Amino acid sequence: MPYVVVRHYKDSTKLIDELSRRSDDVENLIRGIPGFIAYSLVRSESGGFSVSVYEDRAGAEESVRAAREYHQQNLSGVSAPPEVIQGDAVISFNA
Repeated sequence: MPYVVVRHYKDSTKLIDELSRRSDDVENLIRGIPGFIAYSLVRSESGGFSVSVYEDRAGAEESVRAAREYHQQNLSGVSAPPEVIQGDAVISFNA
């Protein structure tokens, strides 16, 4: 089963806006990680969250590391780091 990472950007509408503007950077970063399956960035009323899906835990953990590094280098003045939740998918299906 796939391994999933959710990043919760609480009270971070500015960060969601900035990530939207940098969609090419985000795509290049995420797609470059081995085992990548899917990624979505979702806007909510108070900020947003992303969902990343990888073939295995190693790819997911690399995405956490790469995203943290990107945030520190490019977005640290925009918001605090997100809450990161990750784990094995127990049910997974596609259209």
